[in-house]
Amino acid sequence: KKIIIIMFQRILLLTALFATSVGAFSPITHSNVAQTALKAAESEVSFGELIGKDARIGIIRTRWNDEHVTNLVSGVRKALEECNVDEDNIFETEVPGSFELPLAAKFLAMSGTVDAVICAGVLIKGDTMHFEYICDAVSKGIMNVGIQTNVPMVFGVLTCLNEEQVVKRSTGDSNHGYDWGKTAVEMALLRSEALGRLAAGGKGMGFGSATPLGTKTDVAPEEKKKVGFF
Repeated sequence: KKIIIIMFQRILLLTALFATSVGAFSPITHSNVAQTALKAAESEVSFGELIGKDARIGIIRTRWNDEHVTNLVSGVRKALEECNVDEDNIFETEVPGSFELPLAAKFLAMSGTVDAVICAGVLIKGDTMHFEYICDAVSKGIMNVGIQTNVPMVFGVLTCLNEEQVVKRSTGDSNHGYDWGKTAVEMALLRSEALGRLAAGGKGMGFGSATPLGTKTDVAPEEKKKVGFF
């Protein structure tokens, strides 16, 4: 009887392991993949009214995957226009690929002429590990530039598994560039408040009561720096 019980327990264990393995490797239906991709492509961020007439926004875009990046930048500019950002306060330049974005963003931030920078690019996974290395380096690099320079950086780099995912995120109502533009304006305004440029002398808790950190608010128009690398 003892032998029979042990054999029965082993059979149950093998059956459970087999069922788990089959479930893990069962194929995902195309419909489920499509639904997941569509949900991820839709924006889940809402923005209130943003008045960015005094905000200075830098856009650094890649030439790699030019068509898709151009669509994203169009979305960025649409958002900036809606926020009343002056065209003269928008600086746009380009770099070869996404790996060059962090350093270019640092140069622009160090110029002292922008309140926020949008780094726009598109990375599509290929057959090698190159995709993973570049995604990791670029995301960390852009984040570090923002922390080091106190200039908000917007990570506007799509990291997709195929071109279909890119199209869903760079065209129509799901153009992520639009959200990046809004984010840049919001962060530019937050930076201005944190440095006391918008609410100098204000009272109470929060950024509005910050003491100006060496920021000149009474600069004559002719003394103001032009936006960009100058």
